[in-house]
Amino acid sequence: MLGHRHRHRHRHRHRPRHRQGGSAIRPRHPRTYVPTAAEASAWADVLVRHRLLHAAVRVPTNQWLVQDTPESRVRVLDGPAAVVDLAAEIQYRLRTTRDRTR
Repeated sequence: MLGHRHRHRHRHRHRPRHRQGGSAIRPRHPRTYVPTAAEASAWADVLVRHRLLHAAVRVPTNQWLVQDTPESRVRVLDGPAAVVDLAAEIQYRLRTTRDRTR
């Protein structure tokens, strides 16, 4: 139809980027499985290799120490699920940024 306007617009929810301690990333969809340490390690390697994170290190307490840039604070993520959530958030930011620049 000519002159038809879309009634539904996508609404973007504002989320805080990082909080003190714990996981700052909330999953976009409910999780249907529990991520393993191996999965988290694989994602951490990919994020560091592609320079999306400066460092990601698993510590014996099953937490992860992550640093965005050499100058940024080190954050503590609580377990594999938090690392997978961080990877998902980074992918989301990359996709939305890429879509805006097209």
